[in-house]
Amino acid sequence: MSRQRIAIVTGGASGIGAAITSRLREDGLRVFVFDRTVLNEADSVAVDIADDAAVRAAVSEAAEVAGGIDVVVNNAGIGAQGTIEDNSDEEWHRVFDVNVLGAVRVTRAALPWLRASDSATVVNISSIAATTGLPQRALYGATKGAIASLTLQMAADHLPEGIRVNSVNPGTADTPWVQRLLDAADDPVAERAALEGRQPHGRLVRADEIAAVVSFLVDPRAGSVTGASVPVDGGMASLRLRPRAGREG
Repeated sequence: MSRQRIAIVTGGASGIGAAITSRLREDGLRVFVFDRTVLNEADSVAVDIADDAAVRAAVSEAAEVAGGIDVVVNNAGIGAQGTIEDNSDEEWHRVFDVNVLGAVRVTRAALPWLRASDSATVVNISSIAATTGLPQRALYGATKGAIASLTLQMAADHLPEGIRVNSVNPGTADTPWVQRLLDAADDPVAERAALEGRQPHGRLVRADEIAAVVSFLVDPRAGSVTGASVPVDGGMASLRLRPRAGREG
C-alpha cells in the first residue's frame, strides 16, 4: 500500500493558502502549513521563508516526520503598492526576498525528497499582475512576473527528474489582504465595485476557486501538465467584453 502523499503549503494560515490547505486535505494529502502565524493544529510550522536556515530545518523535519515530500505549493507572499517612485530600494529587496527567493528557498530545500517521489509537483502562486499592467503595482507585479518566468525555468530543469512545475495566476481575490486594501481606501464600497468591475465575470475571485485549480495541478492524473500558467481571474487577462446591458452610456 502506497503512503499518503505529503504537501507543503507556504502562507497556509489564511486566505488563498488556507483554502489550498483545506482542499488538499480533502483530497487526502497530509499538508504541512509553513507560515509565520502558527495555527493551533497538527502540521502547522512556524517558518519565515526569508530565513534559509529556518526553511531547510522545517522542510527536513516535515519530510522526516511524514516520510517524504511530494508536493510544494509556494503561496506565501507580501504585497506592495505604488509606482517605481514610491518604494525604496530596501522595500524592493524585501518584497523580492519573500515573494521570489522564498519560493526558491522552499523548493530548493525540498528537492531531495521531490526527486524521490513518484508524483512530485510544485505549484507557484503568481498573479494577474504578472501578465497585465495594473496601476500602483510596479513592485508587486515585478515579483509575480519573476515567479511566472521562474516557473518555466524550474519546469525545464526538473522535468527530467520527474518533477512537474506549474503556476496559477489569480485575479483580484476576496482575501484578508485585499480587504485590508479596501478598508484603507477613501471609499471602500466604490473601490470594491471598481475591483469587481474590472474582472469580466463581475466579482472577486474566491479562494476556493484557486484551490480547486491547485488541486488539479498536483493530482498525478495531470501528469502531462508542466510549465503551464493557469489564470483564475474571471477572464481578466484575456477577455474584452462589451458593456453589460444597463451599463452603457
